[in-house]
Amino acid sequence: MPKNKGKGGKNRRRGKNENESEKRELVFKEDGQEYAQVIKMLGNGRLEAMCFDGVKRLCHIRGKLRKKVWINTSDIILVGLRDYQLKSMKQIHLVLEMMMKSSLMILQMMMKTLMISK
Repeated sequence: MPKNKGKGGKNRRRGKNENESEKRELVFKEDGQEYAQVIKMLGNGRLEAMCFDGVKRLCHIRGKLRKKVWINTSDIILVGLRDYQLKSMKQIHLVLEMMMKSSLMILQMMMKTLMISK
């Protein structure tokens, strides 16, 4: 019997994922949007967040960010407020990670306005 010397399967043909060189733009809030801090991850693409206006809301992670951007507790996110549901909102962007990479002055301004105790 001859020995198996080859590499098996099609896995060796696939390219490597190089997403680290990809840079995201810094996004600021507009009308109908608010900054929030993640309090608790609930599962199923949902989380509980405390908005900077002092209201605790349920947040839904949009499909574009679901498996590409990882969100943890105490992260600062940008959320879109819903007109028809006051206690619910959808997540738009992960803000803190992008701000640390691009601008520390904006981060310091946000931390001054942040009044959420851990």
